[in-house]
Amino acid sequence: MAISELAIVGKNAEIAEGVEIGPFAIIEDGVEIASKVKIWPHAYICSGTSIGEETQVHMGAVVGHIPQDLTFKGEKSYLKIGKRNIIREYATIHRSAKEEASTVIGDDCYIMALSHIGHDCQIGNNVILANCALLAGHVVIEDYVFVSGNVVVHQFCRIGELSLIGGFTGVNKDVPPYMLVRGPSVVRGINLIGLRRAKLSREIIDGIRQAYKFLYMSDINTAQAIEEIKKLKPSKELNHLVEFIQGSKRGICKYKYSDTDYFE
Repeated sequence: MAISELAIVGKNAEIAEGVEIGPFAIIEDGVEIASKVKIWPHAYICSGTSIGEETQVHMGAVVGHIPQDLTFKGEKSYLKIGKRNIIREYATIHRSAKEEASTVIGDDCYIMALSHIGHDCQIGNNVILANCALLAGHVVIEDYVFVSGNVVVHQFCRIGELSLIGGFTGVNKDVPPYMLVRGPSVVRGINLIGLRRAKLSREIIDGIRQAYKFLYMSDINTAQAIEEIKKLKPSKELNHLVEFIQGSKRGICKYKYSDTDYFE
C-alpha cells in the first residue's frame, strides 16, 4: 500500500492492500477501495462509494458525491464501481438519490475527462464515455456502448448494448441495441463497426440489418415491425432487440424527427 502523507484518508475507510493514493487526494469515511486501485492526486472519493480492483481515479475526479436532486434530503445511498475502470480527470459521478439505493458502474469502463454520470444511473460493462459526455439521472447504459464527446442524455433514457452515439448528440428517447445515433435522437443506421469488433457472425449482423430496415426504412409502425422481426431467423441479439423495444417507456429514437418530437 502506497498512501501519500499528503493524502487525507478517513479512519473508517476500508483500504485493501496494494492501493496507491496520491498527494492531496481525499478519501472520506465509509469508502471501500479494493486491491490495486490507484487514486491520483487531488481526486475526491465520497462516503458510500465502493471501488473494485484495479480501477483508476485520475486527478480532480469527484466520485460518489451527493446527487444533484432537489428532492434529496441526505438519505444514505451508494455508488458501486466495478473492476478495472478508468475514470479520467475531473469526471463527476454521483451516488443514488434514493435511500439504500445505488448508482452502479460495471467493469472495464472508460470514463473520459469532464464526463458526468448522474444519480441512479446504471452503467454496464465495457462502456466508453468520451470527453464531456453528460448523463442525467436514472440513465441505463447496457454493455459495449460508445458515447462520443459532448453527448447529452436525458434522464430515464436507456441506451441498448453495442450502440454508438455520435458526438454533439442530444438523446431524449431510448436508443435500441446495435444502432448508430447521430443528431437529436436520430437513428442513422446500425453500428456496423461495433458489431464487427464484437465478432458477431455475418448471419447475425444481416439479421440486425433486416430488423433495422423493418423499424426505420419501411412504412409499417413499430408494433408491426416487431412482428416482422419475430419472423426472422431467431438469435439472442434479435430477441434482446425486441424485448428492449417492448420495454421502452420513453419510446425509441426515430429515423426522422420534428421540433415537436425533439422538445416534447
